[in-house]
Amino acid sequence: MPKMKSNSAASKRVRRTGTGKLMHAGSAMRHNLEHKSSRQARAYSADKVLATPQVKKLNRMLSK
Repeated sequence: MPKMKSNSAASKRVRRTGTGKLMHAGSAMRHNLEHKSSRQARAYSADKVLATPQVKKLNRMLSK
């Protein structure tokens, strides 16, 4: 059997932490930044832990 291929689109969008959690980049930082406060912009730019229901699907996509 050949190796299983991971979903390359999914692997570009999430990263795994040392403890196994999946992190993703937040939304709302692509445009209209001049209307957001500095505090909002810093909060939006931070990576966030992926929601639990999505972790199971993404683990399957990432072959883990």
